[in-house]
Amino acid sequence: MDYYEVLGVTKSASQDEIKKAFHKLAHKYHPDKGGDEKKFKEINEAYQVLSDAQKRQQYDQFGSGFENMNQGGGAGDFTWAWQNQNANVDFEDLGDVFENFFSFGGGGGRATRKKDIKKGKDIQVDMEIKLEETLQATPKTIALEKLITCHRCSGNGAEPGTKINECFSCRGQGQVQQVKRTILGSYTTFAVCPECKGDGTKPEKPCNVCRGEGRAKGREDMQINIPAGIDAGQVIKVEGKGEAGKKGGRAGDLYVRIFVKKHDIFARKEDDLYISEYIGYSQAVLGDEIEIPTLEGKNIVLTVPPGTESGRMLRISGKGIPHFDEYGRGNLYVELQINTPKKVSKRQKQILDELRKEGL
Repeated sequence: MDYYEVLGVTKSASQDEIKKAFHKLAHKYHPDKGGDEKKFKEINEAYQVLSDAQKRQQYDQFGSGFENMNQGGGAGDFTWAWQNQNANVDFEDLGDVFENFFSFGGGGGRATRKKDIKKGKDIQVDMEIKLEETLQATPKTIALEKLITCHRCSGNGAEPGTKINECFSCRGQGQVQQVKRTILGSYTTFAVCPECKGDGTKPEKPCNVCRGEGRAKGREDMQINIPAGIDAGQVIKVEGKGEAGKKGGRAGDLYVRIFVKKHDIFARKEDDLYISEYIGYSQAVLGDEIEIPTLEGKNIVLTVPPGTESGRMLRISGKGIPHFDEYGRGNLYVELQINTPKKVSKRQKQILDELRKEGL
C-alpha cells in the first residue's frame, strides 16, 4: 500500500497538504457517515505515518519494509526492526509479529486470541425514518432477537454455586502445542485448545440454561439516538449492542443503517430542500406575497418579485436540513411555476383579449 497514493498527494507534499488531504478523505469515508470503514482505516493509517516527520522519513527510506512492519507481515518485519534498533519501533506491535510467525494454525496467519474467539457477532439492522425526523435528534426504540448474556449464570457458563476450574489440557493457556515433523525437520505450532475452546477454564458443572456458553437466545429492547441531519444510507454504530460474547467475552456492535422515507412535498438534495409552487400569471407579472409550507409544518411568507419567469428559483436561507455533526442548516429552494389554466371564464377571456391587444 502506497501511503501517498492513499491520501492522493505527491511525495513532495507539505505537512499542510497532507493534513488537508486527510481531512477531506476522512470526512468522505467516515463510517459514522456511511463511508467505507476499510478505506477509512487505510486513510488513517497513511496519515499516522506521513504526518509524523520521523515515521515519514523511515517510510521514505525503507518503503515496503516499513509498511509490512506496520501491518504485521511476518518474519520480514522482525528483520527490519532488528536491523534498525534505533528506529521508532512500537515493541507492542512486535508481539503481533511473533504471533504471526508462530501462529496457532501453523499457516502464517494471525493468531486467534481468546478475545477474538469469545467476541460476539456484530448485528446490522435497517431503520426507516420520516424526513421530518431529521430536523432534530430523535430517540428510537428497537427490539432485537439475539444472543444475550445468560441470566442464570451471568455469562460465566457455570451453574450457580459451582466452581470454574483451570483447563487440565492447556493449563489455562487456551492453546496447546503441536510438534509437526517434515522432511526439513520438526517445527512447533500452537492451536486452540479443543477441550476448553480457547477459554483456559472449564466449569465444574455447565449452566443448565446456556449449556456452558454464557449466553442464550433472548430479546433486548434498546433506545438509540438518531442524530439530526442524518441522510439515507448513513450508518449509526452502537458499540456493545450486538450479540453477547461467549463466557463474558466482549459483545459485538450494532450497526443501524438509515433509510429516509420519500416526502410528498419536499425533495432533499444533501442538506437542501426543494419544493415547486404554482402562481398565477398576474402574480408573476405584478409580483405578490404567497405562503410556502416548511418541513416544520408552519407556513412562511415568500415575496414573488414582479416580472418572475416560470422556473425561477428563490432561496429561503436556513429552512433546509440541519448539517450532520455541524452547526447551521441547509436552505429551502422554491421553484416558481406559472399556472396556465386550461379553462377560463367569459370575463377572463375578455380581459385576456384586451391584454393581448396591449401587447401582453
